[in-house]
Amino acid sequence: MPTLSCMGKNIKIRKGLNIKLLGEAQKVVATSSAPETVAIKPPNFLGVIPKLLVKEKDEVLAGTPLFLDKNNESILFCSPVSGEVAEIVRGDKRVLLAIVILADRETRYEPFELKDPNDLSGEEIKTVLLQAGIWPAIRQRPYGIIANPAHAPKSIFISAFDSHPLAPDYEFIMEGQQINFQTGIDALRKLTAGKLHINLAAGNTGSFFAGTKGAEINYISGPHPAGNVGVQIHHLDPVGKGETVWCINPQDVLTIGRLFNEGRYNASKMIAVTGSAFRDPKYFTVVPGASVKHLLEEASLQNEHARVISGNVLTGSQIPNDGYLDFYDAQITAIPEGDHYEFMGWLAPGFQKFSNSRTFFSWLTPNKKHQLDTNLHGEERPFVMTGQYESVFPMDIYPVHLLKSILVEDIELMEKLGIYEVVEEDFALCEFVCTSKIESQQLIRKGLDIVRRELS
Repeated sequence: MPTLSCMGKNIKIRKGLNIKLLGEAQKVVATSSAPETVAIKPPNFLGVIPKLLVKEKDEVLAGTPLFLDKNNESILFCSPVSGEVAEIVRGDKRVLLAIVILADRETRYEPFELKDPNDLSGEEIKTVLLQAGIWPAIRQRPYGIIANPAHAPKSIFISAFDSHPLAPDYEFIMEGQQINFQTGIDALRKLTAGKLHINLAAGNTGSFFAGTKGAEINYISGPHPAGNVGVQIHHLDPVGKGETVWCINPQDVLTIGRLFNEGRYNASKMIAVTGSAFRDPKYFTVVPGASVKHLLEEASLQNEHARVISGNVLTGSQIPNDGYLDFYDAQITAIPEGDHYEFMGWLAPGFQKFSNSRTFFSWLTPNKKHQLDTNLHGEERPFVMTGQYESVFPMDIYPVHLLKSILVEDIELMEKLGIYEVVEEDFALCEFVCTSKIESQQLIRKGLDIVRRELS
């Protein structure tokens, strides 16, 4: 039987920055038609070398394996819908870019045996999750890649709130899902001898998650990136060389619970369609890899000259208007393109502009919500020491020094400066406030790949 939850720690994050934007999703779940096509994109899975298991015209069910990882053939990637494989999309040198499935109107599922995770061992639960294709939802620190099932983590983390701009509200999304969530937690508890942390926003004692059994409940306060799981790991159970911590999104815990309770791979999740370019931003129930075309129409994309992003404005990736939701994202954002030139814009008082400093008079209205576009207001410049990164980076790490160690590819220095504790999203705010326009997130990924290749 699962043990009662225990009260953990209260963590205060002092450094960071909340970016208030227009276009928050209404707390309404839209009734939408199922997408005609779904695409699972291997590039969403860092470090994976895909081996294709299907071909065009094949019929698949929800839970049918589409490809596996050549580095670890036990890790399967399964279809979230039933239907026909419509297209295998390849890029340069025949790199596998996407498997597009023409979805059935009514989803049919591969059958899996109903089991109680409390009656299974950790190894048996791993086997079930691997066979059902749910394992890719579990990621690890260091490196921010899919967790290696052969290694035991010292702890597992679930961030139950998202502090990114216009982020989805997990309390709203998870309402009424206690049974499946608890079953998912019961399964995850068997995968580590350490603690299973569920981290909530401070003051949210009446949370959906607070009554979860078998987990340690921690409360985190402060500005973004307080909701980043990497920040939470840093303050609760830091990752050192040779150590591993796993993390998983709350909605993926539901998918695990449904697997054991319903005997099927039901990957449906709720996403927030947000941003100032929408007239009617709201929530939709979709599957990973769903086509976003009908979502843009139903949320009334009112600005044709807008950038559509799978994810949030800080860490998401641009997709076309007929593109597909990335596997790990629970948000679609659309904001105006910033491809216009603003003559002498820096001389204007800037009442409508957002600034982390007092450059513009907008600092007089700190609670104002802004309509930002994608304009960088400059180009990349020499990397200078300004203290900007340190003002928004809430880890005991020197961010500029770490980035410079990556530029010179000094692995030993990277390790000393904390490369094992970070992934791209932890540097998104640094990139946002950077006067030099340095692409910090790309640099962090470069450093992580260098270290991983060296140690593999």
